[in-house]
Order: sequence, then C-alpha cells, then structure tokens
Amino acid sequence: MANNAIFARLANLWTGFISLWVSDVEKEHPEIAYQNAIASMIEKYAQLKAATGAIIARRQDITARLDAHERELAGVAADLETALATNQDDLAVVLIQKKNTLDAAITELRADATQATADADSAKDSLTQVKTEIDKLKAEKDRMLAQMHSAQARLKIQSQLDGLSVDAEVQALAGVRDHIKSQVAQASLGSELRESDLDVRLNKLRQSSASVTAKAQLDALKAARAGAQAAPAKTL
Repeated sequence: MANNAIFARLANLWTGFISLWVSDVEKEHPEIAYQNAIASMIEKYAQLKAATGAIIARRQDITARLDAHERELAGVAADLETALATNQDDLAVVLIQKKNTLDAAITELRADATQATADADSAKDSLTQVKTEIDKLKAEKDRMLAQMHSAQARLKIQSQLDGLSVDAEVQALAGVRDHIKSQVAQASLGSELRESDLDVRLNKLRQSSASVTAKAQLDALKAARAGAQAAPAKTL
C-alpha cells in the first residue's frame, strides 16, 4: 500500500512537471496552443456531427414507420367500413383489433417522433454552436498572434533603441572640439609671440622710421619745388 502511494505521488509529480513544461512551451509558442485547442474542438465537432447524424437517422426512421402505420390504418379503416356495410362481422372484429393495435403504435410513434425531432434540433443547435466557437477561436488565433507579433516587433525596436548610446559620439565630438580649440589657441599664441619678439618689433620700428624719413623727404621736395616756383616770380 505504501509503495502504491509513493508511485501515485511520483506519477502526480511527473504529470505536474509535464504540465508545467507544456504550459511554458505554449507560452513561448501560442500558435501551438491555439492550434491544439482548435484541433480538439474540430475532433469534438466531428464526434457531435456523427451523433447528430445518428439522431437524425433515428428521427427519419420513426417518421417513416409512422407514415407507414398511418397509411395502413387508413386502409384498415376503409376495410372496416366495407366489412360493416356487408355485415361481415368476423372480418370487422379482426379489423377492429388491427385498428386498435395500429392506433396504439401510432400514438407511441408520434411521441417518439416528437422526441426525436426535439433531439435532432438540439443536436443541430449544438453542432452549430460548436462550429461557431471553432470559427471564433480561429479568428481569435489570427488576431492574438498578430498582436503578439506586433508587440514583439515593438519590443525589438525598443531594445535596439535602448542599446543605441550616444555617449561614444558625444565623446568623439568633445575630442574634436578640444582639438580645434587647441589649434586655434596655438595659432593665437604664435601670433602673440611674433608680436612680442624683439626682431619683429625692430623690423616694425625700421619700417616706421623709413616711413618717417620718406615723409620728411617728401616734405623737403615739396618745399624745394615751392621755392623754385616762387623765385621767378620775384625776379619779375
């Protein structure tokens, strides 16, 4: 007994592991879960369809027997009228007995036909309902899988965007900016150093002196020219 209990517990544990594993697989692949559910419902639909077919066949059989009995009853009733009209009492007795038997059978068949019709209608309604549920499940499968694929695409894009860091680009530009500033500073420093260099200052001084000398010479030339022009005028 103890061993049986242990084996039962192990079986339950194993079943639980299998159930969890299947559940995880279905979560990762919902199309499998949907397809399995649809396949199961289609199988049940096929079984229900076969049962419905049997119920309809029974209804048709009962209806056919009822029609046959009613036709036979009509014939017996006609024969009974003839037997009564011709005073054939022995035949009339037999026909009455047969009529009574047919009346009882027809009453029973009518009840069976009513029940068979109700059973067939109920089975057809159930069949239609299952078919509707299958169609709804197929539509839900397409809709939910489309939503899942859309969500997966969005998550993938978000993951890619999250992985796109601009730090490297910013750091690279910072280095370029620093290099440009350094070059500008070096160029300014060279200009400043040239401005403060003695040779440069001396050259500027010489250029300034040459300019002053040239200007003095220009003034002297202008004065000499003006004196030369004034001398003839005095002579006259």
